[in-house]
Amino acid sequence: YRFFGEPVVEACVENGASCIDISGEPQFLEGMYLKYNEKAAEKGVYVVGSCGFDSIPADMGVLYTRDKLKGTLTAVESFLSVKSGPEGLGVHDGTWKSAVYGLADEDNLKKLRKQIGYTPVPVVGAKLKKRGFLFYSPEFKEYCITFMGSDGSVVKRTQRYLHSELQQTPVQYGGYVTLGGLGSVIKLMFLGMLFLLLVKFNFGRKLLTKYPKFFSAGYFTEEGPTQKQMDGTSFTMTFLGEGYSEGQDPQKGKPNVKICTEVKGPEPGYIATPIAMVQAALSLLEDAASLPKRGGVYSPGAAFSKTKLIDRLNKRGVEFSVISKPEV
Repeated sequence: YRFFGEPVVEACVENGASCIDISGEPQFLEGMYLKYNEKAAEKGVYVVGSCGFDSIPADMGVLYTRDKLKGTLTAVESFLSVKSGPEGLGVHDGTWKSAVYGLADEDNLKKLRKQIGYTPVPVVGAKLKKRGFLFYSPEFKEYCITFMGSDGSVVKRTQRYLHSELQQTPVQYGGYVTLGGLGSVIKLMFLGMLFLLLVKFNFGRKLLTKYPKFFSAGYFTEEGPTQKQMDGTSFTMTFLGEGYSEGQDPQKGKPNVKICTEVKGPEPGYIATPIAMVQAALSLLEDAASLPKRGGVYSPGAAFSKTKLIDRLNKRGVEFSVISKPEV
């Protein structure tokens, strides 16, 4: 999307067509907001980014958790687990390249955000404690790391919009990935350190993009996953939410209610992503009365919070459910 995405957005806005994408690149997503939000609003069209695995499960999952809590949800952590079959996992190297160029260009993302001039999202309720980059989770009995994709930035954009435009209580969010045992951690730390070292230099980036299979221990390939790999893979995203019961003031005292929800589905990149994308497109077409009143460049949660998108996804195999009811 960094190299090829903008002409599509520009053509859609110029010609009065709404458009969705499956980008997981914050710089592209937020750059399109800066450049085309006002133009899209004038034309009455909706440009909705990250309508694939990045970041519909996370963004809509936070909204689902909020709606299932009787009271005020103030903080959520999500934990992504990807399970593979005997053939293992496979991902196309396009995703790998996005990560390489994205990490290499972090400074420009900071500049872009300054240009946009985001208003800070207020913290309501107890401040969500930041976990370390790598930590052991007693809830999952596995080691976890911070999720490096676009989910965090997409959820934040949604919460900012819902707070500023609809006066809804903003929800704090942290996204993580479960890794497994110590062996997985050691392997990841070695590959991660090598990746972070090489991505800083031009020749390093060339090596990373030329030999994705080698530097990712076989996960990322030019061929992408086989059908057997896709058939054997699934994901579960678990949401641990906390907040304040009805009648409790979120500005006073500690959270007194918890909830656990889940989004689960088939292989995330090539099966769940097209399901999410197609259902998002149908929501744009068929739930028009429930979209934001004016056009513009939106995150999925901002565009679809009042639509039937979650119902549509539930019928197509990307399932949202409550695991444990809110407990005071």
